[in-house]
Amino acid sequence: MTTLTRDPARPTSAARPGNRWVPRLGGPVWLVWRQHRAAFWTLIGLTLLGVIAMVYLRGQLVDYLSTLDPTTRKSGSMPSEFEDRADPLFSIGSYLGYIPILLGVFLGAPLVAGDLETGTAKLVTSQSVSRLRWLTVKLALPAVLVTLCTGVLTAVFTWWWSPVKSLSESLTWTAFFSVTGPVPVAHALLAFTVGVAVGMVLRRTLVSMVVTLGIVGAIGFVWSECWRSLGNVLTINTHDGVGPAMSPPDLPAQAEQQGQGTYFLTESGDRLDWTTCLEHSENARAHSACMDSQHVVGWSLDYLPASQMHTMQWLGAGIMLAVSAVVVTFVIVRGRKRLL
Repeated sequence: MTTLTRDPARPTSAARPGNRWVPRLGGPVWLVWRQHRAAFWTLIGLTLLGVIAMVYLRGQLVDYLSTLDPTTRKSGSMPSEFEDRADPLFSIGSYLGYIPILLGVFLGAPLVAGDLETGTAKLVTSQSVSRLRWLTVKLALPAVLVTLCTGVLTAVFTWWWSPVKSLSESLTWTAFFSVTGPVPVAHALLAFTVGVAVGMVLRRTLVSMVVTLGIVGAIGFVWSECWRSLGNVLTINTHDGVGPAMSPPDLPAQAEQQGQGTYFLTESGDRLDWTTCLEHSENARAHSACMDSQHVVGWSLDYLPASQMHTMQWLGAGIMLAVSAVVVTFVIVRGRKRLL
């Protein structure tokens, strides 16, 4: 919240018509900002440095693309120098992936644990500020800052990646799924709220930071293993045989193949894995006879299309935000009943 206080350098309304009022932070908002201003300013500063670096690197990449023949860009056969120019995308993308861990450990975990450990929470809540109001401001102010900073970094990174995402197989949507769109913001908020909850339960700053590191790291691992399950896997089937003159079907542009690879499709609709008749692969006639004995009629491929990227991201972000809301509810309820 903000309060309006009179600037002492200004004359009073009686001495000067149209007296101006200067907005200043006050109450719990001022206290939370003052307590954690070093962390807040560090977050803002790192965000600005990240934005400047990405804007500069994008400018270099766009300038390089402007020197290429348009037919080269359309064909997708980019020169090897392009990969070198695109390498910073992977480096910066990997750094952005660590943001939730850093926010959870260094901002979320000490936020309440530090006040409980030093007795500041008892002092604050013994004044005219209620526990609910103090906890609300304690969570809201950093959460807003986390959302803004993470959102800005994500938006600039997406802007950097957009001109080249269709120019190389290494720059496909799956490579940057977790560092574009709404996912980074939701992930950062989840890590932050988890850190706050851990700090409230353990009440010791250092221990809370260590435990938060383990929990947030586990969340990141589970996410990296499970986010593809948010999509609707599509299938391509062929029924023209699998002879030497036939080749597996091509996937749509930017699609990611799923499963164990290319399956063999039988007349009954069953699928056999790629090791079927592998022992006869060196003899074309024996291999063909083996395939006929298995009633193989074509290939079958599973894939995730690039068109599902945004839907999957919003679904994943929604799940993270829902979990964050549950954690915040726990923090508020526990804080009102058993804070001190």
